[in-house]
Amino acid sequence: MSLSLLSRYAFFAFCVIFTLASLPFMHHEWLWPFTAVTLALSLLGIFDLLQGPHAVRRNYPILGNIRYLVEAIRPEIRQYLLESDSDALPFSRAQRSLVYSRAKNETADKPFGTLIDVYEPGFEFIGHSMRPAPLTDPSSFRITIGGPQCTQPYSASIFNISAMSFGSLSANAIRALNKGAKLGNFAHDTGEGSISAYHRENGGDLTWELGSGYFGCRTSDGRFDPERFAAQAQTPQVRMIEIKMSQGAKPGHGGILPKHKVTPEIAETRGVPMGEDCISPSRHSAFSTPIEMMHFIAQLRELSGGKPVGFKFCLGHPWEFMGICKAMLETGILPDFIVIDGKEGGTGAAPVEFTDHIGAPMREGLLFVHNTLVGLNLRDKIKLGASGKIVSAYDIASVLAIGADWANSARGFMFAIGCIQSQSCHTNKCPTGVATQDPLRQRALVVPDKAQRVFQFHTNTLKALAEMLAAAGLEHPAQLNAKHLVRRISRTEIKLFSQLHVFLKPGELLTGEANGEFYSRMWQMARADSFEPDVIAAA
Repeated sequence: MSLSLLSRYAFFAFCVIFTLASLPFMHHEWLWPFTAVTLALSLLGIFDLLQGPHAVRRNYPILGNIRYLVEAIRPEIRQYLLESDSDALPFSRAQRSLVYSRAKNETADKPFGTLIDVYEPGFEFIGHSMRPAPLTDPSSFRITIGGPQCTQPYSASIFNISAMSFGSLSANAIRALNKGAKLGNFAHDTGEGSISAYHRENGGDLTWELGSGYFGCRTSDGRFDPERFAAQAQTPQVRMIEIKMSQGAKPGHGGILPKHKVTPEIAETRGVPMGEDCISPSRHSAFSTPIEMMHFIAQLRELSGGKPVGFKFCLGHPWEFMGICKAMLETGILPDFIVIDGKEGGTGAAPVEFTDHIGAPMREGLLFVHNTLVGLNLRDKIKLGASGKIVSAYDIASVLAIGADWANSARGFMFAIGCIQSQSCHTNKCPTGVATQDPLRQRALVVPDKAQRVFQFHTNTLKALAEMLAAAGLEHPAQLNAKHLVRRISRTEIKLFSQLHVFLKPGELLTGEANGEFYSRMWQMARADSFEPDVIAAA
């Protein structure tokens, strides 16, 4: 017998031999615990030898299980013992610590200087002024959302809770988020899972997200039901309606809430049957062309009583968004707002290929949408929101400077209510009660305490933004633009954002004088009557 074979089976053989040898001496009570342990390990070893799926366990009975044990706790070992403050997985320890500190109303000040290599390409900063402005009250950092076709405009904070559904999040998580939004006077996006009783409980402002499943306003076969929509949309707590075209983490994929997370409450809220996966189709059935989409927006605005109606999407084919813009011009119907979601956005679960390789990052999407609307003289009529890994005041400033009017954050507010980034959202075993429907697990999330943390995270983040703006010589976020932000290009060169990016002038697309071939070509390919590109222009 080879030495290799002996080493592989030595521990298993020892357990078996010890167990058998100890049986005649079982009258010695002190021996019982040792025999019990070796007996259990012997049985495990026999099972390892007989099972088929795991080759390592067949070759290394008992000891092979150590490999799977270590693999199971590897994320926790890495997160708590090995990762540096700047490792982003997907949020760094430094980012999470910032949110935790602000949510707990603790100081987030840092001693002894930055840990960032300011000479590393990609480093960004805001230029400060020789004449700082007076500090502005951050409660004034609000915008009015609602274009000329809206009769009930909404005064929104520039920092709001991004879309997260009841079902993906627990009842207590929804309660805490909405109560925090009520305390801070900012908006809470329902996600596409419709408006639950827990959204209603504390009366915080809601943005009702309408996905392709039309949850909360669907017929029995999953199509849009105007009467059910109007009944919910006209309630005072619903301030805006957001059509979800796609989301950053899995654009073009639709969504799935696994059946083990579909409780009777979720089934009632969404209008879906129990015992089945709750599936959001990848496309809408209420419209199939950009022109039909504009008429659907007009229908929702009328059914809601004139409230702001817009849509959220992650940029994919550029000509599709431009086709929507052509439909705006052709029909005269305008959305009140557009939210640009970046591919860096999060979700409960998504295929790796979608997460990593589909969809445009948020900044590129935002710049494209902003430029297109400017080039069509529509920008002043439509407000833009941006979402995708936004947790700090600088994150907010960086999107406002390149075209956004406000920013949304999902995972930032999840951290505020206790999320520890265990990345177990899809398992129903969230350790902090945030992303689970398990009643015992979500009981750990104490609503009054976490609601206060949501409020404090929002308040303290906007205070930090106010201080940054004052240092830059500005009094309101609306004054930020691309000339205020700077990015390092190489170890020896920096450039203003206004130098790095193309910015169209008003009306350029209408006159055919757009800055750069890309915008002109995409505009020629776009069609108002179809999401498909124009065949001749695309040739």
